[in-house]
Amino acid sequence: MSKITFIGAGSTVFAKNVLGDCLMVPALEGFEFALFDIDEKRLQESEAMLTNLRNRYNKSIHIKAYLDRKEALRGAKYVINAIQVGGYKPSTVIDFEIPKKYGLRQTIADTVGIGGIFRALRTIPVMFDFARDIEEVCPDAWFLNYTNPMAALTGAMLRHTNVKTVGLCHSVQTCTKDLFESLGMEHEGISEKIAGINHMAWLLEIKKDGKDLYPEIKQRAKQKQLSKHADMVRFELMDKFGFYVTESSEHNAEYHPYFIKRQYPDLIEKFNIPLDEYPRRCENQIRGWEGMREELTRNSNLSHVRSNEYGSRIIEAMETNIPFKFGGNVLNTGGLIGNLSRKAVVEVTCLSDRSGITPCYMGELPEQLAALNHTNINTQLLTIEASVTRKKEHIYQAAMLDPHTAAELSLDDIVSLCDDLIEAHGEWLPVFK
Repeated sequence: MSKITFIGAGSTVFAKNVLGDCLMVPALEGFEFALFDIDEKRLQESEAMLTNLRNRYNKSIHIKAYLDRKEALRGAKYVINAIQVGGYKPSTVIDFEIPKKYGLRQTIADTVGIGGIFRALRTIPVMFDFARDIEEVCPDAWFLNYTNPMAALTGAMLRHTNVKTVGLCHSVQTCTKDLFESLGMEHEGISEKIAGINHMAWLLEIKKDGKDLYPEIKQRAKQKQLSKHADMVRFELMDKFGFYVTESSEHNAEYHPYFIKRQYPDLIEKFNIPLDEYPRRCENQIRGWEGMREELTRNSNLSHVRSNEYGSRIIEAMETNIPFKFGGNVLNTGGLIGNLSRKAVVEVTCLSDRSGITPCYMGELPEQLAALNHTNINTQLLTIEASVTRKKEHIYQAAMLDPHTAAELSLDDIVSLCDDLIEAHGEWLPVFK
């Protein structure tokens, strides 16, 4: 029996999206969906939810929950990863509250920045544990990584394990649709070219019937900037650097040194930047889950509509040999993006079919965009280096090279902040204590 293993299956809503989608794929008839999570209660809830969907939509699928990770992985053809090491409490709270004492404010803290660095340091060793199991019990499996920080984690797997890995995010497939909706433009029939790094890929071309739509986009964006809205940071970046970026304004506010600055507090208001946004979302999700639990786990008539997540479509393409095109995170092998580091993980167009995943050559980025990407790549590469070598100085260097952290703090303060975070995370970072 072929198997899809979902690690972090206690994330019930996301498991519903991805595995619910897989239930709708005829090519997956008879598969086992193996669920694993370290939280037994949440694991049981996800098992109950997926069993409800299975009974309604596809009784050929076998749903099984595992408490033994290696057994969950044994013989898997595909592995989906959606973990959060350290959880919201204590780790995410630590990532926000300790930097705040140094005057360093964040919005999301899951990609780069001081929060992204420490999230990666907590997570890479756990993913290396997964890799050792995969190499032993399902060495041919494809590892579909949804966990952030995407570039650092995917890069660590691709450069330091033998696991076939691709990183999957939501920002590429929603980028132009959300932009056009925001500007009141018709999205149907457009063609686009997107490339860069995760959460900082660039809308390089956007056309309809061969006509470049950027002039109209920029004209409408300038008008929209005259009043408050939710995408002001991205519109400002497009105005100054010439291109629209894939990930949201609340994310990009902390990827650059221009927006969250103690000496310019008016920028927070000017660009409508939601500080501490991720903790706010976490608290809302925790409250919301209490209301959703019964509906998802006990409703035998639970419904599902296939989502726009890439996971099921990539797997379907591999099973049917009908190609599927998507934006994936892969190593920049051979210079897929010619003016970015070959060690970097880049987000480029990829094709999935029976032969696996084939990334497409994208050429060079405009130099200003490559330069912005490299400011984040520097931190990603040094974070991986810190995790692999277990040398504290690479943690300090990753933080010193982070654009936002470096714009706010002195070198000595950055070292002190990193030491405080290492101490506070305790057993989540045992090799650095």
